[in-house]
Amino acid sequence: MKAIQFLIGFAVLALASSLASAYDPSPLQDICVAINNPKDGVFVNGKFCKDPKLARAEDFFFSGLGKPGNTANRLGVDETDANVEQIPGLNTLGISAFRIDYAPYGQRPPHIHPRASEILLVLEGTLHVGFVTSDQLNNTLISKVLNKGDAFVFPIGLIHFQFNIGKTNAVAYSALNSQFPGEITIADAVFGANPPINPDFLAKAFQLDPKTVKDLQHKFINGD
Repeated sequence: MKAIQFLIGFAVLALASSLASAYDPSPLQDICVAINNPKDGVFVNGKFCKDPKLARAEDFFFSGLGKPGNTANRLGVDETDANVEQIPGLNTLGISAFRIDYAPYGQRPPHIHPRASEILLVLEGTLHVGFVTSDQLNNTLISKVLNKGDAFVFPIGLIHFQFNIGKTNAVAYSALNSQFPGEITIADAVFGANPPINPDFLAKAFQLDPKTVKDLQHKFINGD
């Protein structure tokens, strides 16, 4: 009887262990539709790998983060990405970075990174930053004013923002734990969706009148 109990217990532990170590890899693109014929495949979860023997230093190098971005736009901000699109050697490594330049009072409006947490380091200027917790935590705003040398973390998938509250330019670097973290700017996604989301639905969701929603959609879709 003890031998049987031992075997059952061992089997349960082995099963639990296999379940704990077996998981789906995090997606590296928004969608990945399955197909039956591999010859029609275009994407994998990440990038196809070259022969490691053919790797060279340029595959792991990018020189663009030292150059100021162009902030002459409606938001007064510019991002310089350093992800797997710019550095092929990042493929499968689970990291990326980018530089953010802010004009005076420039902002990165509320947005999310669906596949990564982010840590931001201020190099120049003063930024007001923050994120909003989920519905389960009552949509609590957690925010802080950052100065040169300060760092702040934005948890994966949570809405966050940065705003240059100074009268001079600001610069920050961000590091993220995904080779391709993605970015969804909330206002652009909601009011700039193509085709447009039903304005009556948005009017009820945002407690606005439909005309206001249509005006917002026109601005975001047409870039006015």
